[in-house]
Amino acid sequence: MKIITYQDSSYASFVKKLNRRAFPEHGVRELVSDIISEVATKGDEAVFTFAKRFDGVELTRKNLFVTEAEFERAAREVTAATKDAVKRSLANIRSFAKRSMRKDWSAKNAEGALVGERFTPFNRVGVYVPGGKAPLVSTALMTAGFAQAAGVPEIVGATPSGPDGSVNSALLYALQAAGATEVVKIGGAQAIAALAIGTKSIRPVDKIVGPGNRFVVEAKRQLIGAVSIDLLPGPSEILILSDKTGNPHYIAADLLAQAEHGGDSIVGFVTDSKALLGKVTKAIDAQLPTLSRPDYIKQVLKNGTFLLQVKSFADGVAIANDFAAEHVSLITADEEQWLPQITTAGAIYVGNDSPVAVGDFLAGPSHTLPTGGGGRSFSGLRADQFQRRTSIVRLDKESVRKSLPVIEEFARIEGLDAHGRSTAIRLEK
Repeated sequence: MKIITYQDSSYASFVKKLNRRAFPEHGVRELVSDIISEVATKGDEAVFTFAKRFDGVELTRKNLFVTEAEFERAAREVTAATKDAVKRSLANIRSFAKRSMRKDWSAKNAEGALVGERFTPFNRVGVYVPGGKAPLVSTALMTAGFAQAAGVPEIVGATPSGPDGSVNSALLYALQAAGATEVVKIGGAQAIAALAIGTKSIRPVDKIVGPGNRFVVEAKRQLIGAVSIDLLPGPSEILILSDKTGNPHYIAADLLAQAEHGGDSIVGFVTDSKALLGKVTKAIDAQLPTLSRPDYIKQVLKNGTFLLQVKSFADGVAIANDFAAEHVSLITADEEQWLPQITTAGAIYVGNDSPVAVGDFLAGPSHTLPTGGGGRSFSGLRADQFQRRTSIVRLDKESVRKSLPVIEEFARIEGLDAHGRSTAIRLEK
């Protein structure tokens, strides 16, 4: 862990680096570009080759998709407790989603034309669920569940299988419960390419959502335009900002929980209290030996964790906005003052009793959130991102008459006389 205070000579340079921009790495960009090209030219053959290379699984057209028998087996194997957890999480997701969906509207403009917007669900979306260290059942719910709530008729889950060609039963159960109409057993950049471009076996989708590693994120970045995407959610991250009122044991537990994701996860703690900084450090050391994934956590503590003492709480808020973390925990005696000033976080958890884990699994908002500084430009996944917006315009003769002078003036300025003529002709006898 890096432990730095505002009095250290390295403080200014370290804080400067926390103002992030999510630029792709050159090597990642090139590799992903090659994968996309292979999938575009060779289709299924490329998908099967990459599945063998990266996941160690032999896929064919016969076992590429999860079968009905596999779904049925998953439902039998999943415990009643898991089914109840899925049910309760989905209930909150659907309730939250319904409140955030955009609704059709119409009104008359100054010339009397009827204008408005219509919102319809995408026809077919791809939901990416990472594989690897743990079955991310909650990610299935917090992607497909929002698509289902928005009324998307075709939801394609994509997640890598194990070397034996199987997918975790709890994950399959969650995908089906959340509305997935098919599940394809592929992961990585090749899955994003196949969903975006299509192959002989995989029909392309209109939009791709879901988190992933840096290769998945880069594939989504490169394929914008070929397909709509949600945002660029990469490895997990948290920044906890606390004054002296923070509970050090809770803070340490939240930091360790995010470090549990391993890999390139980033974990940060910022405080204006020297005493609290010391207590949190001790609490991390005390709790770590009690956890079941110490190797993943130690890797993140070594390479992706910082504890920072700032001179003032206002300095901490500025750092939080520069860092634009996926999750921000805000713990302060004056929430009303400071909460409105956190403007770039993917999600904010307020107070000592608001663990990020509740947002990860149950609260209702999607945990698919911008990372890598992307919070400046993107917000987290929402139900309205599964809605296609269409503007509607309807005129009658009177609104055409009132509009004509303005249309003719713009047509004159821009040298587009056919535009003016197309409006004026509607008033001629």
